[in-house]
Amino acid sequence: MKKKNVINLIRYYAEKNDPAFREEAYEIARDFDASGDFQLSEYIMALMSSANAFVPQMHEDQMTFFRKIAPSHDSLPLPTPIEKDIIGIINAIQRNMGINKFLFQGAPGTGKTESVRQIARILERDLFCVDFDTIIDSKLGQTQKNIAALFDELNHFAHPEKILVLFDEIDAIALDRTNSHDLREMGRATSAILKGFDNLNEQITIIATTNLFKHFDKALSRRFDSIVDFNRYTQEDLQEIAESILNSFLTKFKIAGRNPRLFRRILGLNKKLPYPADLRKIIKADITFSDATIECDYLKNIYKSFVGSTPDDLHKLQTQGFTVREIEILSGISKSQVSRILNGDGQIKNAPKEHQKCRSLNATNLLFHKPQKKINLAEVYRKAEEEIVWE
Repeated sequence: MKKKNVINLIRYYAEKNDPAFREEAYEIARDFDASGDFQLSEYIMALMSSANAFVPQMHEDQMTFFRKIAPSHDSLPLPTPIEKDIIGIINAIQRNMGINKFLFQGAPGTGKTESVRQIARILERDLFCVDFDTIIDSKLGQTQKNIAALFDELNHFAHPEKILVLFDEIDAIALDRTNSHDLREMGRATSAILKGFDNLNEQITIIATTNLFKHFDKALSRRFDSIVDFNRYTQEDLQEIAESILNSFLTKFKIAGRNPRLFRRILGLNKKLPYPADLRKIIKADITFSDATIECDYLKNIYKSFVGSTPDDLHKLQTQGFTVREIEILSGISKSQVSRILNGDGQIKNAPKEHQKCRSLNATNLLFHKPQKKINLAEVYRKAEEEIVWE
């Protein structure tokens, strides 16, 4: 082996020239073989014949288009159909049979990105996210070149079997090329992604997400081995997820007061609950801003967030189906006072009509179904005469 071979090897590595790097390595192996160092020659040839051997490898500090993100350790409750799809993807990745490209589509907040972080945690893989800010360029043709460089960088990851790559909101650079409103530059970008997918190292696992699946390029959709629809939440699913999120935060913040029945009753007043990401934000904020010294104080904030008004109208709370005890919790007014206010207004459910007409007289005895005392007129006259002062 000559000095020239070493210099060439280093230069090809720095230039990321894979074919030239390999050819130079084979040349070095032949030189060792010619000089009689058969073991070293065979060792180099064996390394070159194995996957990714002596190929310039990318390390984290050399990455241009990717940023590392932490896996998620928070609980992620999902509807059963979506959960089964996620388990299937995990199984496919673990079997390493070339099924390595997946697309998660659905509305914002449905748990697409969070699911990817969970998959990375379960598989014990490092998660790298494509930084689209470094790819999209206003200069004509530059975005296409950046995408080509991205996939070149991707294919040279060190230990690709130990990483997971996230193309979060891939629709930022992958639009329908047949759309008349699409820019030519973005059309070329989509074509560059198609080419990158076709030449992707099978050991690299990609998961992409999109909020705009109906505008997605059909050719790119076909490049994915599996597409998971995250728009499969029922109202019951969201109620269960909200309760799971609440319990998680109550445990985390060490709040003892819990009233799951009241919480479910409040959620039932909202006919279209938000998706999990927004549920998490709302519930976390409501707990954070509550007074920890008051039992279940966070439920007042939760009522306001999901119903849209403050729980200070006792009669409205009553018509919404809350019990006197629940009204006490939501309003902060004692149970006895709540009863007096509700009863004093005369709106007692199933009260006889003859009792209801007494509300203007504030006839407490009638309201509590107690018979009135009979008036003794003779006794009244007698007391009146005793009080008269005769001159």
